[in-house]
Order: sequence, then C-alpha cells, then structure tokens
Amino acid sequence: MTTSPVADDAPAEIPAFPQPRAAACPFDPSPELRGLAKWGPLTRVRSWSDSTPWVVTGHAEQKTLLSDPRLSADFSHPGFPSPVPHTGGKREATDLSFVGMDDPEHARLRRMVSGAFTIKRVEAMRPVVREMVDDFLTRMLAGPKPADLVQALALPLPSLVISELLGVPYEDHAFFQTNSKVLVSAVATPEERAAAHTNLYEYLDQLVGEKLAGPGDDLLSGLGRQITAGELTRREAAAMGVLLLLGGHETTANMITMGTLLLLQHPEQLARVREADDPKVIVSAVEELLRYLSVVHLGRRRTALEDIEIAGRTIRAGEGVILLGELANRDPAVFPDPDRLDIGRDARHHQAFGVGTHHCLGQPLARMELQVVYPALFRRVPTLRLATDLADIPFKYDAVIYGVYELPVTW
Repeated sequence: MTTSPVADDAPAEIPAFPQPRAAACPFDPSPELRGLAKWGPLTRVRSWSDSTPWVVTGHAEQKTLLSDPRLSADFSHPGFPSPVPHTGGKREATDLSFVGMDDPEHARLRRMVSGAFTIKRVEAMRPVVREMVDDFLTRMLAGPKPADLVQALALPLPSLVISELLGVPYEDHAFFQTNSKVLVSAVATPEERAAAHTNLYEYLDQLVGEKLAGPGDDLLSGLGRQITAGELTRREAAAMGVLLLLGGHETTANMITMGTLLLLQHPEQLARVREADDPKVIVSAVEELLRYLSVVHLGRRRTALEDIEIAGRTIRAGEGVILLGELANRDPAVFPDPDRLDIGRDARHHQAFGVGTHHCLGQPLARMELQVVYPALFRRVPTLRLATDLADIPFKYDAVIYGVYELPVTW
C-alpha cells in the first residue's frame, strides 16, 4: 500500500477493495465494504491491478455521477476499473453490446430493442407470466419434498420469459445458463470467461441467421429486420442478444430466491405480502426488496473523461470510478433505518437498476415478474419454509450477481 494524496480526512493508506466474503448477515454488505463509507461519499481503493480508482458510496453522489456524460462506460479506456482480470481492452465480437458503450453509439443500439421493454408491452405479458408461475408451482407441489426453489421456479421462470421474448428455444436453457454462470462469476479465469462469451455469441449469431431466413414475431426477428434494412450489423445483433439473454434471467432469478429467503426470515413482512389485496402493497414490497438486497455486486464501473468536482473531491480525467449500489441503497440520508426491512417504506428511489442513460433496460420486465412471483408463491404455498438452516445455504459470494446456488424448501 501507498500513502493516499487525496484529502486530509482520507485513510492514511489506500485500502484494498474488499473481496466478496461471508458476512454475519448474508443479506447485508460486508463490514469491510460498509467501512468504506466512513471516509465520506467518495474514497479511493486499491484494485487487483494495483490501480487506485475512486469508490462512490453515497446515494446522492452516485445519482449525480451516473447521470454525468463525463463518466464513460467504455471498458477499453486504460483507466477503466475492471472488476476482474481480462484478456485485453480491445472490443471484440463477443462483447456485451451497448452496455459497454457511450452515446451516441450506446443510444443508437439501445433504441433498437427498447420498444420490447416498455411498460405497456410488459404489462401485456403479465397474464402469461402468471400462468407460467402457476405451472411451475403446480409441478413443484406435485414433486418430492424438499424441493430446490432455484431449479423449481427461480431459474426456469425468467429463463422461459426471456426465451419467449427473444425467440430463443427454451430447450436450450441449460446451455445458456451454464455459460451465463461463468460470465457472472468473480473467480472464473479470463480464458473461461472468453470461452463462455464465445459460446453464447456463436449461439446467438446462429439464431440471428435463422431469424433472417425465417422471421417470426420475436425480438431477434425484429433485429433481423433491422439488419436487412441496413440499420444494424449481424455482429451487433448477436452481441445484443447475448446481453439480453444474460441480463434477462440472471438478476431476476437471484432476486426471486433472495427475496423469498429474506421474507421467510421476516414472517410479519411475509404475511403482509401474502394477505395483500391492494396491488400497491406488492409493488411497494418489490421495491423494498430490490433496495434491501441490491443483488448486483462489485459496482457499476466508469472512467472519467474530464476532471469532475464532487463532494469536495476531484476525480481526474482518466481515473476509474466504482459506484456501489448496495451502499447507496443503505444510505441513511435517503432511507432512514436502512438495515430494517419494511415493505411499507417508500423505496422507489433505490438504485438497484442504475440511473441515467445506462439504467437497466429490462427493469419493467423484472419488476413485473417479481410482482407476480412473490404473492403467487406465498399464497399457493402458505406453509412454505426452509428445509435447512440458514447457515447451510450456499450463497454466491463468488459471483457478480449475488444469490444462492440452491434453496431447499418444504411445506
């Protein structure tokens, strides 16, 4: 470690960015991570590459910076604070499309798929998602006990939803789930991640080719029509398909299991969800669970294109910035008593989906799925309970998207 030059009240030495580890409470950020906030809303950390990016812990500061065009999401910048070692900075065909681009390129590509995720389009899917949830629960209840909620409901539901939206054969779900698991791992090697990227890219590229030959009424077919019109390249379409397939099931699947597990630990809150007649109660509960759990870990990563003055600090051009949503969502200045789960609180200002031009495109779909799943699960299975001790549940401390590998339940 070296002496920090950033401010008089900064730590005497730049601390290493905390590594994922088991916390005393598996629903809370680790003490090491939360300890960064004691130095104010911005401080420096030392990353695995020995660089010293800024960490932003404050809610207001994150909202401001995520909306600032002077921060770049392009990971090819030399100062980009990559969370893990990678094979190189040059963008390749297997990259996750517009998620790592800046405007205007980011906006051009994002517009081509944004229509599929409007609130109106998503709400039209709600009855179909209800039927899917009922079918999965019927199968689970007819099967052996205990059941693994990950395999019975949490993973297959969002996989089926995004498959039908994209036009991806659901029978291939084991393939894309296996490769997605590698891509969200914090411990996979660069070679393993590159191979998983290639596998998914080639799979989506083949599907795009099939849609070009025989289009249907799905998102990939729509991208195929844009290729034919000269508005999009096949490479761009396949890369966008990888992004949407990955993003469409990983976060929602983990929110289903983590939200269920958290509510089982808070029976009074669970009862309010199960017994609610007013849809607004369910909407509020989902927002609070999103705030409290903040399953996307390791932060949103950016590079400063210009000097930025904020909170008494100066982020210099070329420096990396890590914005920790799990700490912003526990900021007591915005959420009083933030470590208390309260499904009645106004949690709408959480940053689980990000802020600004790069906010999560699929958030209306994720919200709708969660609003359907939680009440359906606890009403269909009112005696649902864990089939093991909380201490024995395998949490994903080694993944970028936090959750559990399995959740044994019985009733």
